[in-house]
Amino acid sequence: MGTFKIEGGHRLKGSIKPQGAKNEALQILCAVLLTSDVVTINNIPDIVDVNKLIKLLGNLGVKIEKIGKGSYTFQADEVNLEYLESDAFKVDGRGLRGSIMIVGPLLARFGKGYIPKPGGDKIGRRRLDTHFEGLINLGAKFRYSKEEQFYGVEADRLKGTYMLLEEASVTGTANIVMAAVLAEGQTTIYNAACEPYLQQLCKMLNRMGAKISGVGSNMLIIDGVDSLGGTSHTMLPDMIEIGSWIGLAAMTKSELTIKNVSWNDLGVIPNVFRKLGITVEKQGDDIHIPAHTDGYEIQSFIDGSILTISDAPWPGFTPDLLSIVLVVATQARGSVLIHQKMFESRLFFVDKLIDMGAKIILCDPHRATVIGHDFKSTLKAMTMTSPDIRAGVSLLIAALSAKGTSTIQNIEQIDRGYENIDERLRAIGAKIERLD
Repeated sequence: MGTFKIEGGHRLKGSIKPQGAKNEALQILCAVLLTSDVVTINNIPDIVDVNKLIKLLGNLGVKIEKIGKGSYTFQADEVNLEYLESDAFKVDGRGLRGSIMIVGPLLARFGKGYIPKPGGDKIGRRRLDTHFEGLINLGAKFRYSKEEQFYGVEADRLKGTYMLLEEASVTGTANIVMAAVLAEGQTTIYNAACEPYLQQLCKMLNRMGAKISGVGSNMLIIDGVDSLGGTSHTMLPDMIEIGSWIGLAAMTKSELTIKNVSWNDLGVIPNVFRKLGITVEKQGDDIHIPAHTDGYEIQSFIDGSILTISDAPWPGFTPDLLSIVLVVATQARGSVLIHQKMFESRLFFVDKLIDMGAKIILCDPHRATVIGHDFKSTLKAMTMTSPDIRAGVSLLIAALSAKGTSTIQNIEQIDRGYENIDERLRAIGAKIERLD
């Protein structure tokens, strides 16, 4: 188990470029299964979860060639469907939640798709119902082995239909879209997720020959085609990493520039940090965060009531950044209520922040009230364990702002979502060391 050793209390300075978007990569990589032609993908983040999916595609028989840093070609012209029923696949598929999105493309192109119950962060219940209900609506037959926790869908030919999704699941929408593009007739998906990464998937599929309209809205209309061709695609920068660097700059009173952030795809993220009192400046397509030497003050609502920051499906605030917002609020002037609506276990890492000296009241599994220190009392260093990707980075930010030397164990969780994070932080002045 790896460990980070962090000497906190140092100001950082310089610029940092966000990696390619993890959540986009997991969708886009699965889409290469929809064609036998070559697909070129650029700006792929070099992180554990994405590398696991690339390895899984290789085991499926996809021909993979690395052509540069973050750039690969994929060709799924000799897919090994027997691997789907092997013991090796049952192990490989469980190690990554994003593996669920191979089911839609495999079903659409080959008539069957299987997956073991996928893993991922332990942040609460993350149902797969939306995925399989959508595929069943398209005409697939569903089967499930409770003993092996193994799912399967099969169909001779999918047929388009109208469906209203029970929840605007991003991965569920992606899976259904990838199946529907090769279905017979027209499919309408209402209450579809409309995150920028889902938009990126739809735009890529359209370049491959799909016919998807309504991209960016919550109603997608898909006219099925017989086959798709190759294309090239470049990932957006990771908005979660961008939000993490904004929080890091504020907590360490550092002046940082975040390069090439694709402002138009950030939604409400900059304004949420501004409500915490953080200055977020737009410089071309960069974000500049000046050094907050005098701290930052949380706004109140117009009627004077305490600010509440909550998550919601896009264009609402992403749940992946609530952990970052919470830790940033620990040193603000004022108080804020953090309301995590979408997952019931994501706030359980706050006990570690409380041990560091933060003033946080965990109201219930979904809500926490943070009373900021205004930097009059620094967090104290301690030994911690990373419970999941986002909480792990939040604890890392806390440690970089704390007085003394902290250690964070189980950093494999952080590596799942952040590329070479220790090297990149050292480049802007952080005192962080990776220990085996």
